[in-house]
Amino acid sequence: MSVLVQGGTVVNADISVRADVLIDGDKIMQVAPDISPPTGAKIVDAGGMLVMPGGIDPHTHMELMFMGQVAVDDFFTGTGAGLAGGTTMIIDFAIPAPGASMVECWKDWSVKAEKAAADYSFHVAVTSWSDKVHEEMGILTRDYGVNSFKHFMAYKGALMVDDGVLLHSIGRALELGAICNIHAENGDAVFHMQQKLLASGIAGPEAHALSRPPGVEGEAAQRVIAIAGLLGAPIYIVHVSTQEATEAIARARATGQRVYGEVLAQHLVLDESVYQSKHWATAAAYVMSPPFRAKHHQQALWAGLVSGALQTTATDHCVFCAPQKAMGRQDFTKIPNGTGGIEDRLSILWHHGVGTGRITPNEFVRITSTNTAQIFNIFPRKGLIAPGSDADVVVWDAHASRTISVKTHHSQVDFNVYEGMEVTGLARHTISRGNLVWTDGDLRTVRGAGRYVERPVFPAPFRAIGIANGLAAPKAVTRP
Repeated sequence: MSVLVQGGTVVNADISVRADVLIDGDKIMQVAPDISPPTGAKIVDAGGMLVMPGGIDPHTHMELMFMGQVAVDDFFTGTGAGLAGGTTMIIDFAIPAPGASMVECWKDWSVKAEKAAADYSFHVAVTSWSDKVHEEMGILTRDYGVNSFKHFMAYKGALMVDDGVLLHSIGRALELGAICNIHAENGDAVFHMQQKLLASGIAGPEAHALSRPPGVEGEAAQRVIAIAGLLGAPIYIVHVSTQEATEAIARARATGQRVYGEVLAQHLVLDESVYQSKHWATAAAYVMSPPFRAKHHQQALWAGLVSGALQTTATDHCVFCAPQKAMGRQDFTKIPNGTGGIEDRLSILWHHGVGTGRITPNEFVRITSTNTAQIFNIFPRKGLIAPGSDADVVVWDAHASRTISVKTHHSQVDFNVYEGMEVTGLARHTISRGNLVWTDGDLRTVRGAGRYVERPVFPAPFRAIGIANGLAAPKAVTRP
């Protein structure tokens, strides 16, 4: 079926033009002024509105088993909530237990994701190192369309990897033309501080932020940047939340090192005062890692986005309901970490970014869609309104307002971290794979309509950065 998005202004990362968008099947066929609708085409009126690439959330955790609990949004409800907010693709995580098969984990996650209402892909986590991991990284890139591998520098005793694993894995990814994602927190320091706080009798949600001060993120970011620099490899640091980590990334990029930074919408607008609520359940609902920070870090994060030191925005959508959070009632280290926001990311960034003059509409597209597509090598298939690109389109009403609330959101979680916040800018229509799945408040998702998106590795010149910098393949010294 053909769809004609008519009368809007097409906004890409580089340019905005008045144009109609003709869709046939799951592809964009034409972008031009005053397109005559084909016989039988569905007309979507975009008059006075903006037509943008669907958002891509590069960091979600649907139905994740974590800290003894399973996140309540599965791939159907989570992607559905995303579509209601203008997000048409997610990159989730397949996370094997240390020593388990990465390939089998990818297969298990693929079965879970078959119910997705929107397109999806997977980062695969490296949680230990062995010859098997080395081999399976190659298999995943060659046969399964994986070009990114996640590493946790936190969660001691569970998912945390040490510097030796990072050196092996980042080097292997470089050989393959893949990129490593890094959760940068010093896990040993966090564990030490958790034990000290518990021993002193501080066991409530407020201790979560106290156990993960900005320095533990700043140190870990600097350390993994140094490791990647030794190897000449690109890295992508997830959920940057501090001035220290932002500055470390900016310094590295200024020297030519290929380091990317991701910031969560939550960290741009919420601060550590959320942990001071008199209601335990409310404070616990905000427990996520990294935690919310003092307000001055928000200024640094916005500056990072504006300057280009930080390139992408995400949500780390991983949601647990109040009874699940209550597992940590007597011990904050047992509160399942995670918050939501996949439905609200675009509105938050528009209202607090474009609406305040911090960023332009084109920059908005860049940090919500295009940069992610380019970093993870699915551009121009995704992240662009142009002939040949996937028909993932959001018709954006820059002037309409709504009040965010758990009462109206489409996630299964019983709390919204933005509760009561009024925002201007919302998805009026969302088109996924050429299908109108959200229109004026009507969610029309279809279970299993989403498809897995393979992400090819980068070509040889990109992986040769280390050699070009003289940091790889050293020659032996001949001595008499």
